[in-house]
Amino acid sequence: MKIKRFFKVLGPGVITGAADDDPSGIVTYAIAGAKGGFNLLWMAIVTFPLMAAIQEMCARIGMVTSSGLMGVMRRRYSKPLFFLLALLAIFANTVNIGADLLGMASATALLIPLSEKILALIFVVVIVPVIVLLPYKRLAKYLKWLTLALFAYIAAAFASSPDWREALRATFAPQFMFNKEIVLVMVAVLGTTISPYLFFWQASEEVEERETKNRFRFIHRIVTKHELKEMRDDVNLGMFFSNLVMFFIIVNTGAVFHSRGITELVTAGQVASSLEPLVGGFAYLLFTVGIIGTGLLAIPVLAGSTAYVLTEAFGLTEGLNKKFHEAKIFYGTIIASTLVGFLMSFLEFGAVEILFAAAVIYGMISPPIILIIMDIANNRAIMGNKVNNWFQNFFGAAAFLVTGSAALLMLIFAFL
Repeated sequence: MKIKRFFKVLGPGVITGAADDDPSGIVTYAIAGAKGGFNLLWMAIVTFPLMAAIQEMCARIGMVTSSGLMGVMRRRYSKPLFFLLALLAIFANTVNIGADLLGMASATALLIPLSEKILALIFVVVIVPVIVLLPYKRLAKYLKWLTLALFAYIAAAFASSPDWREALRATFAPQFMFNKEIVLVMVAVLGTTISPYLFFWQASEEVEERETKNRFRFIHRIVTKHELKEMRDDVNLGMFFSNLVMFFIIVNTGAVFHSRGITELVTAGQVASSLEPLVGGFAYLLFTVGIIGTGLLAIPVLAGSTAYVLTEAFGLTEGLNKKFHEAKIFYGTIIASTLVGFLMSFLEFGAVEILFAAAVIYGMISPPIILIIMDIANNRAIMGNKVNNWFQNFFGAAAFLVTGSAALLMLIFAFL
């Protein structure tokens, strides 16, 4: 009962953090472990406060303005900049939906001898009606429980018997190495961790969470200190969990692959084999369950984020707490983005390749969006007395500098 009560009080922050460890994230972290061994474990320590700071800003913007992030941007910025941001976010989200669908299909194909395209279509047929027809409150309830699938990756790290002394040294006293491959992986890790789709989702879901809690009583516009504390606890817990899973996936794959000289992961079967130390011959089954669980958690967040971006961009009715006839464009966008994502399964690329590419794309577009979030969160005309303090600005600026520097370094390596 205590566990059930614990999950009941959790909000959008935990769902956001768990959705961050989607199939694209799992594969990206596995590649980081295979290519760099334990050398990139320090990133889990660095990304946690940066990710938590940005997500807290997004949540606070949603709570204070009673509007999603894109809705605030629409009122704040010029149309060319605003529409460019919207297009970038929609494009990246759609690519990630397609990548996650293909990842789920590729993992399932390890157990069921069906075409990946057919399996991806089956997932679309299951996921879309659930998002459209299931009330948000019930959907959120189930999404929380899907986070349990991620504990398999934590257990696998212990089962692989890594050199913990070396892992801890690489985490807290790293020897930095920068070359073309490692920088590309760093951009992907930052992109799949500090992800733009989570920014938009977090802000909009805080608005809906507040509306749901106050539906049958007077909706107070003033955000109380208690509400902010609850939000921050929720966000911090979600981001900590996300980075904890990242840490242990890198430990696991570093021990299983890199230590044996395997630095290239090409197929879903290879990634699945990282779970063999935990469950032996059942590795494919556990991997498939984990990928499907995280995919079912992430795709509604991705599709919902895309719908929020589009409808808020044009000032249309939006929200998962609305019925289909009340927000037809919103739900139509969810359906359309999922179907377009499905069409990516017809491209001649492997699942691992597309999942990693989706993370790199996010790594490229995160810096400018972070800068805009910082501008909004420091604007008293928008936020009143709920603007950033120096602590929040420090980590927000650090998030921009780290993601921007990694993306710039990647481009320099690419051109040189």
